[in-house]
Amino acid sequence: MPSDVEYSPVGEGLGMRDYWLYVWLRRAAVIAAHVTGLGLTLIISLLSRPGTSEWTDGCWETHPADQNTSLFSWHPVCMSVAYCLCMTEGILLFSAEGSPFCFKSRKCKVRLHWFCQALVLIAAATGLGFMLASKNVSELPHLVTWHSWLGISTLAATVLQAACGICLIFPKLLRLSSSPLRLKLYHATCGLLVYLLATVTVVSAMFSDWFQATVKGVAWWGFLLLPLFPALVVMNQITNAYLPRKKITS
Repeated sequence: MPSDVEYSPVGEGLGMRDYWLYVWLRRAAVIAAHVTGLGLTLIISLLSRPGTSEWTDGCWETHPADQNTSLFSWHPVCMSVAYCLCMTEGILLFSAEGSPFCFKSRKCKVRLHWFCQALVLIAAATGLGFMLASKNVSELPHLVTWHSWLGISTLAATVLQAACGICLIFPKLLRLSSSPLRLKLYHATCGLLVYLLATVTVVSAMFSDWFQATVKGVAWWGFLLLPLFPALVVMNQITNAYLPRKKITS
């Protein structure tokens, strides 16, 4: 079946030396994105101290072992696992450079992608549950910050994107008129928008009272920039794979 979307080749029009430099730079960027996503998740988990303390009135309050542990402290852990780790890995595994799954077949990558996205939904829903429970216990109002509204929007967009993925897997069963290639293009484009929305949500969390009280000074600025790097790598990967080829005439 002829393709209605032509994919742009990587490194087209470059000399051999420039091509290899381009490939190695892309490979280093993808590896750095893997490390950044994993590192950010681990650091946020350590800063949150899940199950050992409660954020109350602008300070950390440590609970004895025989008392109920914190509910809020699990929220940043679950959300970082969902979006900084699982969603990032679920997209980067399709990268040809620097991905630990580059030797796997396309079918295997799709299955791993679905597994990662399922973990995203589970971890995000769990993190939302901990936040709601923490607000209810503390008798605090819901949806009063930009971060909370962005978080709800990101979670809703993630659910819709998962539904789009189901349409991509079962187009005949759902009697969709669009071609599979066009559905893949829509799915990838919407997935990029969801990832960028998730990145904005993660960045907004760093302006919260909890994070600014936990991380200060130069380290805070470093954390503010960290989520942006994987987002740039993901955006570059998707645009290189799905951007229609343009003929260049000299």
